[in-house]
Amino acid sequence: MLSSRIHSIDISLEPPDNKRLADLCGQFDEHLHQLEQRLGVEINSRGNRFRIIGESDAVAHAGQILQGLYAETGNDSLTPEKVHLYLQQPGADQTRANAAGSAEAVVIHTPSKPISPRGVNQDHYLKNILRHDLNFGIGPAGTGKTYLAVACAVQALEQEKVSRLVLVRPAVEAGERLGFLPGDMTQKVDPYLRPLYDALYEMLGLDRVAKLIERNVIEVAPLAFMRGRSLNDSFIILDEAQNTTIEQMKMFLTRIGFGSTAVVTGDITQIDLPKQTQSGLRQAADVLKNQTGISFTFFTSHDVVRHPLVQRIISAYEVYDRANHQGQ
Repeated sequence: MLSSRIHSIDISLEPPDNKRLADLCGQFDEHLHQLEQRLGVEINSRGNRFRIIGESDAVAHAGQILQGLYAETGNDSLTPEKVHLYLQQPGADQTRANAAGSAEAVVIHTPSKPISPRGVNQDHYLKNILRHDLNFGIGPAGTGKTYLAVACAVQALEQEKVSRLVLVRPAVEAGERLGFLPGDMTQKVDPYLRPLYDALYEMLGLDRVAKLIERNVIEVAPLAFMRGRSLNDSFIILDEAQNTTIEQMKMFLTRIGFGSTAVVTGDITQIDLPKQTQSGLRQAADVLKNQTGISFTFFTSHDVVRHPLVQRIISAYEVYDRANHQGQ
């Protein structure tokens, strides 16, 4: 019965170009093998002619992906990482002909480069941030929650929509205590804020970030430093929010002032708070889910844009957790 659904199609990639075709296939056909594994098809090539074998929907979709990737070779060389990211774009897991690269997808402009969403959820997330004053991005590591939030913050600063950026994280890490780290409070929390610095350096450059921090246009601080403040005309990001307590989350949310945008990111499957302490992010998602002017974007393992193995690891943990919850 299965064999009756298997068929093949032949496609020709135009214009024929040996360099681009070699780039498309990759060294030892590694890009084609990557597509075969992801899309569940068999791909054979000879020159600019490709035969794709598999189930009808998968075969049709693989043909569209091949043509799209061949078009990409006209602009830049392919790598396994770029092929993986291309497959993460809107529609890569569906069989829609026009889903990838939607013309309505938002683009964030930073001094270093334009940043486009990788996937439907990332596109939805960016649009939410541009439309709402308070936004939550909840999901596993590697889905771009923090990176995209920083990109939106940089764009808002460049366009003078805000006068400063405030990037915040709770000083809580798995198995670590601040007291064992050397230095004053600022030096103790600096390693925990490194992902925010890295994103800023990539988008603005090391020297400019240093100058903006010196002028207090960019403030990177632990959550404890936010108490008692009111932040107007600011773009505020609370990262790793799953490690806030209920009291800390309420305190942070009430810091938002006029003309400000806030983004709260976190992964409720990686809470490092002491046992019996409820996560402020988990409660906020329940308390605020029906409030107007607040957006929620929930990411899953399918939105991971890191190494493909990361996506499979997260999916395996999700399956394991569901099975354990059902067994309890």
